[in-house]
Amino acid sequence: MIDCDIAIVGAGLAGMRAAVAIAEKNSKVSVAIIAKTYPIRCHSVCAEGGSAAVLRKEDSFDLHAWDTVKGSDFLADQDAVEFFVRECPKEILRLENWGCPWSRNPDGTIAQRAFGGHSVNRTVFAADRTGFHEVHTLYERLLKYDNVEFFSEYFLTNLAIEDNRIQGLSAIELKTGNLVFFKAKAVILATGGAGRLYGFTTYSHQVTGDGMAIAYRCGVPLKDMEFMQFHPTGLVPSGILMTEACRGEGGYLRNKFGERFMQKFAPEKMELAPRDVVARAMWKEIIEGRAFEGEHGPYLALDLTHLGEEKIEQRLPMIREAAIKFLDIDPVEEPLPVKPVQHYTMGGIHTNMFTETPVKGLFAAGECACVSIHGANRLGSNSTVECLVFGRVAGEMALKYIENVKDVKINQEFLKEEEKRIFDRIGKGNENPHTIKRELNETMDKHLWIFRNGDGLKEAIRKIEELKERYSQASIADDCRKFNVALLSTLEVGYMLDLAEVVAMGALLRTESRGAHYRLDYPERNDKQWLVHTLAYYTREGPRFEYLPVTITKWKPVERKY
Repeated sequence: MIDCDIAIVGAGLAGMRAAVAIAEKNSKVSVAIIAKTYPIRCHSVCAEGGSAAVLRKEDSFDLHAWDTVKGSDFLADQDAVEFFVRECPKEILRLENWGCPWSRNPDGTIAQRAFGGHSVNRTVFAADRTGFHEVHTLYERLLKYDNVEFFSEYFLTNLAIEDNRIQGLSAIELKTGNLVFFKAKAVILATGGAGRLYGFTTYSHQVTGDGMAIAYRCGVPLKDMEFMQFHPTGLVPSGILMTEACRGEGGYLRNKFGERFMQKFAPEKMELAPRDVVARAMWKEIIEGRAFEGEHGPYLALDLTHLGEEKIEQRLPMIREAAIKFLDIDPVEEPLPVKPVQHYTMGGIHTNMFTETPVKGLFAAGECACVSIHGANRLGSNSTVECLVFGRVAGEMALKYIENVKDVKINQEFLKEEEKRIFDRIGKGNENPHTIKRELNETMDKHLWIFRNGDGLKEAIRKIEELKERYSQASIADDCRKFNVALLSTLEVGYMLDLAEVVAMGALLRTESRGAHYRLDYPERNDKQWLVHTLAYYTREGPRFEYLPVTITKWKPVERKY
């Protein structure tokens, strides 16, 4: 058993920012950072475009907040949004002081680029490797603190909770296969999103929603899980992200006739409308026959050729490198084949604006959490800075919480039961978990995509229930303890099935269209009935749903026009 004061699960932007916040305020508090991978291999390094912050004279906190609320299709909690936008500039300047190499204007000031749904150039960036540089800056910062210890390649399996108070957690150490117990006065979940529910996604294979699903099974509600974001420009056929910065720097979207079709859907913002608007427009072009036809199906064109080689090399070097490496296409010379791709989980673990969950001592931050600043649709460049802002908040709140916690005890029955569950009960059947995962991905890609309808959602729920039944008879081919990837993959599939069920049932119950959730059979937004957050609670029979009113401080819902 490993003792620590605060355990952080996840070593991406939110997790490491929480650790820095704790270490800076109290060097005597022991912090354990537990993660599936090494910190600099977390999915946060894949973030490309930038982080939003009010730094310009022509910008304001109210304008950033309004853009965020409008972009959310008015499902964001406005008190949380107002707090968030005021904290963003502080985080950008902190990272600058810690050595993050932000791209610069000719006069030496921090450069900011245009991003979809933002009224002004607000997105701070480091070329098209923003997440990479933010992660490395935080990791280097943490190396100076003796009270922070990394436990890399540990796989979270459960949370220890007694009398609605966190006691610690259990995790598998990959190199030994042993189940390790971390006793902690507070736990911060920063485990990322659930992109791998889908087959066509920008997300790393490690992003399977583990933290969300484990919290859900432990009684913490999940919020707004029906809202999945689809990024307009995933490279065909891989799904590799072609950052929104491509359009922020002036790139065009074209159909097979060479038309900049966004003129029809968002005449003012064009390619820089919010992602839900652009993704729907692209999918409409595809299903109505105005897309290119290729070996891997229909696609549209992301045209950067007019930007010139110098600008692409300066602002979008990784995009050019990826396009040449994976498709042998140089975007300087010809357009890139793209189509919408699953990219982000707007929902997550239910928290308040201080990252507190209903369980005392359990906090959540980053994409695994739903603080409710993104609502039904996230604006690009609000996510990485969300990790920084609320990662810091989570660290500070956890530090404050443990001041009044003398000690914790993990129930010995919890330890024994978790050992049996992991090593004795899972994987004793004859169903291939990889087949189950593939069929789940196909179901999500077909029925929980950009356009949804009641019949498709009912079919998705039926299929997920079938897969859950088959999962109870899953087999694990490898019986070795050390680096048993088959065991970990099987556990991940179980988590994904629980989350997929919540997504599908939440989408079926929400009989309206809002943000990234678009129902062909209910194409209008319904504020009278559905200006509420969805809360899903775990039961053995499936999720139980409740609803929570949206917090409105300044801006009443109006029609979104771009």
